[in-house]
Amino acid sequence: MTKLLRPLLVLFVLLLAAPAVQAQFYQTPGPTSPTSKDEVQLYQTPDGKLSGRVSIPDEKLGVLVQPEGREWREFRMVWLKIIAGALILGPIAALGIFYLIRGTIRIQGGRSGRPVPRFNGMDRFAHWTTAVSFLLMAVTGLIVTFGRMLLIPLIGHPNFTMLAEASKYMHNFFSVPFVLGLLMIFVLWVRDNIPEKADLVWLKTLGGVLSKSGEHPEAGRFNAGQKGVFWAVVFGGFALSLTGFLLMMPFAVTGIGGMQILHVAHGVVAALMIALIIGHIYIGTIGMEGAFDAMGRGVVDENWAKDHHRRWYEEQIRNGHADPDGRLRHHAAE
Repeated sequence: MTKLLRPLLVLFVLLLAAPAVQAQFYQTPGPTSPTSKDEVQLYQTPDGKLSGRVSIPDEKLGVLVQPEGREWREFRMVWLKIIAGALILGPIAALGIFYLIRGTIRIQGGRSGRPVPRFNGMDRFAHWTTAVSFLLMAVTGLIVTFGRMLLIPLIGHPNFTMLAEASKYMHNFFSVPFVLGLLMIFVLWVRDNIPEKADLVWLKTLGGVLSKSGEHPEAGRFNAGQKGVFWAVVFGGFALSLTGFLLMMPFAVTGIGGMQILHVAHGVVAALMIALIIGHIYIGTIGMEGAFDAMGRGVVDENWAKDHHRRWYEEQIRNGHADPDGRLRHHAAE
């Protein structure tokens, strides 16, 4: 009799527990549009999003399927790499071909040996703060974007994990000096970067590159090309800063879809900015003789100033900042 009662008792307990188990795992969908015959409480919104019910205030954690997420993942895993690769490798290849054909743009008449002040200490501090911060963020961003594909086969998973983790923190940290430098160069140089009619003449010959005589058009402190770089850096830099800081504070002002859009915008603008800066670095180094002196030492050769910024050079003479033929030194000695 006892042997018969024990299995009956176990069966009775299981029958009592069955409703509780069913209520826990197979709840009946609520009145807000049940989605399917699945035995889990799920709801489908008109845009195709599949969500469940959560007991915490953060409702986005209940999202199980989001159609836009597939498109974002494809962009992150495929299209971002294609876009960034084309925008980075393309300009490098084009500039390499241009350099082989054109070579370095030389100073007409050679170096005079007489320096003309170009940028003061504050100008150079703002420039190099922005430049170094951007380059570090560009490198760390590329590591995060391309690292799994390019670096893991070379250094292995453990080393890449440490590198990627360090890159993430460096990328976020250097965003602060980048923004500060960006604000400084805007305040310091915006007055000299207002477009003017003379810029159209410069654009027609690309600063004399397309001119048969090779003569450089007249320009003020900044020519049309430099003004273009300035405004591209300002608008592109502020776009990177805004999207970057919002990505650093996830869901502070937008939902899942908004975060995906921010990521797409941040990645595309970053790739465009890197392409622009590659061209800027080329012109400032091997592309043009004497150009690096402006930000390297703060002065340029007098003949370089005459070639590329004649109107600005004449203003420097009138203001007593240039010393043509050593006349100012001669008068000072007398």
